[in-house]
Amino acid sequence: MNSTMTLPDQKKVGMVSLGCPKALVDSERILTRLRADGYAMSPDYAGADVVLVNTCGFLDSAKEESLEAIGEAIAENGRVIVTGCMGEEAETIRARFPQVLAITGAHQYEDVVDAVHDAAPPSQGPFVDLIPQPDVKLTPRHYSYLKISEGCNHSCAFCIIPDLRGKLVSRRIDAVLREAEKLVAAGTRELLVISQDTSAYGVDTRHEERTWKGRPVRAHMTDLVRELGQLDIGDGTPPWVRLHYVYPYPHVDAVIPLMADGLLTPYLDIPFQHASPKVLRAMKRPANEAKVLHRLKGWREICPEIAVRSSFVVGFPGETEEDFRYLLDWLEEARLDRVGAFRFEPVEGAQANALPEAVPEEVKEERYARLMQVTEQISAEKLAAKVGKTIPVIIDEVGEPDEDGDVGATGRSQADAPEIDGAVYLRNVSSRLASGDIVNVAIEDSDAHDLFGAPG
Repeated sequence: MNSTMTLPDQKKVGMVSLGCPKALVDSERILTRLRADGYAMSPDYAGADVVLVNTCGFLDSAKEESLEAIGEAIAENGRVIVTGCMGEEAETIRARFPQVLAITGAHQYEDVVDAVHDAAPPSQGPFVDLIPQPDVKLTPRHYSYLKISEGCNHSCAFCIIPDLRGKLVSRRIDAVLREAEKLVAAGTRELLVISQDTSAYGVDTRHEERTWKGRPVRAHMTDLVRELGQLDIGDGTPPWVRLHYVYPYPHVDAVIPLMADGLLTPYLDIPFQHASPKVLRAMKRPANEAKVLHRLKGWREICPEIAVRSSFVVGFPGETEEDFRYLLDWLEEARLDRVGAFRFEPVEGAQANALPEAVPEEVKEERYARLMQVTEQISAEKLAAKVGKTIPVIIDEVGEPDEDGDVGATGRSQADAPEIDGAVYLRNVSSRLASGDIVNVAIEDSDAHDLFGAPG
């Protein structure tokens, strides 16, 4: 006699992920755990049995965005669990949304999963948990964020990250490399290394040594990137490996030759925040701006293709017009490739809130506009220098043929991280081109942020 067994419908979980790439990795890990427990992912509010909102709590504006997202999820679905950095402010969330089912803090994976189990008990059949499940990715297949540590040991006056995410906790290097190898095997062609302080990786473990591929490797940034450069995306080609949140400690100099040798993408994301020694001291940041200029010059001599991105805060308490002009002059000399700027915002719990001489909002706006004007001009000049050259580009999206049958595509050069930097717009590409392909592109034109060209 034949018999059939009907598996119960899977419970579905929706996810709203806010904030930085580190939070996105947290969202991926939570969803991966839940899928292994038999849950399906819902692309909308209507189909979800419960909705997770992964919040950001870094700035007051980000907190307000998080609260708005929680409110929308409650209005659209009603069954909401809150996690992430703003989870540390549970009283604030419950005061506005008492109907929230549960609240957990940043990277508290077990607590989040338990809360989902309580709100929507898994309905998997007796054999579903035996089926291997691939990890959930919230980024396109061809690039992946690789988080190497949690927390931070700095005590910058404007930041509350150590309060939200704790002190530095580095992952085992063999675990990081195993994850990277798995991602590359699954189709990742670009690894974006992230943490709160990538340069400090392994400090908390005294750079403990582990065995990888039969050889010892330390939990140290230089060992890590050297090993990542040994991975193979095909034909002996290493993946693009991009370093984010790099503090300019002396040992950063050691990775520049790896860029020159093609083992590491020639790109550094360094959060300088300011250049005025007085402002840097008030921020409790290293005040060595002159030495940084010297090191930038040395890096460019070793690897002329290196692109340096950074972010700066304008209007920090006590910032004078002289301090700001110092920053503009420093930027003119540093000639960074990519620059982001933020107007200072008080953050509840940050030391900077108690500092005197607050900068008026209209002055912040005026300085922000001046800084962006200077950095856009530098960017335009640096991009114009690439016209006529042929550079490698990773494809993010291929368009549909236009009325003449021509196909366009959007990609990024090695100087462009996804979501935050510029793009390369291609014309007349092959219809066989796909996301993740790395092609040589002849650059024909440029503007202040982007490049334009065709396969060369």
